[in-house]
Amino acid sequence: MTKENLILLADAYKYSHHKLYIPGTEYIYSYFESRGGKFEETVFYGLQYLLKEYLQGPVITKEKIDEAEATLLEVFGRNDVFDRSRFEYIIEKHGGRLPVRIKAVPEGTVTSVRNVLMTIENTDPECFWLTNFLETLLMQVWYPCTVATLSREIKKVVNSYYNETASAPSFAGIDFVLNDFGFRGASSVESAGLGGSAHLISFAGSDTLIGSTFAKRYYNAPTAPGLSIPATEHSIVTLLGEEGEIDIFRHILNTFPTGTIACVSDSYNILRACREYWGTELKEQILGRDGTLVIRPDSGDAVQTLLKVFEILMETFGYTVNEKGYKVLPPQVRVIQGDGISYSSIPVIYEALKQAGISAENLVLGMGGALLQRVNRDTQEYALKCAFAQVNGKAINVQKNPLELDANGNTRVSFKKSKSGKQKLVKENGVYKTVPEQEAPQLPDQLITVFENGEIVKTYDFRDIKQEATI
Repeated sequence: MTKENLILLADAYKYSHHKLYIPGTEYIYSYFESRGGKFEETVFYGLQYLLKEYLQGPVITKEKIDEAEATLLEVFGRNDVFDRSRFEYIIEKHGGRLPVRIKAVPEGTVTSVRNVLMTIENTDPECFWLTNFLETLLMQVWYPCTVATLSREIKKVVNSYYNETASAPSFAGIDFVLNDFGFRGASSVESAGLGGSAHLISFAGSDTLIGSTFAKRYYNAPTAPGLSIPATEHSIVTLLGEEGEIDIFRHILNTFPTGTIACVSDSYNILRACREYWGTELKEQILGRDGTLVIRPDSGDAVQTLLKVFEILMETFGYTVNEKGYKVLPPQVRVIQGDGISYSSIPVIYEALKQAGISAENLVLGMGGALLQRVNRDTQEYALKCAFAQVNGKAINVQKNPLELDANGNTRVSFKKSKSGKQKLVKENGVYKTVPEQEAPQLPDQLITVFENGEIVKTYDFRDIKQEATI
């Protein structure tokens, strides 16, 4: 498969920077961090994919330079912006490999925001322009980091409601509470692969198959970390019309007489489906199965629908009360809510169940667009900024420190204030903090060189990443 031309994977304005940096510039050092955002912690994940897919090996060739030169002449309408000799130098001196060093925290690391997660610097003074030329591509690590962070934060919410309302044995299935339904809503196959694999750091349920593919291909997962079950969609359930819905339900149970299976049940009347079909006519067959039927409502207000569904199911199938005092359906029956699920709706749903005396262990979730698509770089305010340079042999600490106006017209220091000088990430008493490179010499730098001069020098396995991010 032909990879994208790396020379064209930058914001167009960056092609002028080799001229715009002050003459005598030799080294540029930049760092990547989450400057704040929705959550106080962030998970680092996805850099290894970018390194393997785009940066390792001889990525600069004459053919790619030719293509870039022709394209950028069209883009700028002038021939004094793109300088092919800059890239030809990389071929002649470095065999087409990128003379940069990238250091990063181990993938799966969870830190508080405003800590350095990655640094990049050129190793050849002739390629000072290359450090921030690569910003455009490297910044895209924000996406898997954000999905991994979001998924982990949801697991915290799930854990809290399980701790309050669920029985001890049910904790064994907590990794299957949040299921990734986001493949069709993702912006691309690549997004689904990156975001889908990021979700699998905290959960094991997923219908986004490409997420498991990415985990195996780029992170050495020995087996698919995302697991699924047989499940219906409306095209199956509605095939015989409203009067034939129960026949479809019966066919589904007959087709998979054992194991877990999910069935969408709101095609016509979710309340009738639960009371008359599942809870009455098919009740004995369901209770006699060696497995679980997962009933899926897919429309309406989630809280009101779920409360009514559970009321009917507990009335028809019965329930037990666990050691924490909450109602639990028989193990052959559970419910999945896959409509309208988001970080904000999940605690509302579980709180409503709690107030109704219903254990969280009765419900699992499916999350689509809000998991893989409804995030952006500002969710966690990721940025990559220059912090150090060397010009004519002189070391310079670099910093931006904007004085900005608030909504009332008052001046304040912006949250976009950047760090100054080379940084290191240290861990003291279990807490990560970022300090200038020369400080805390007794504490080792948690930033590890992962890429140097075109070669990946450190890799991480998916199993270790999951362990690192464990709550």
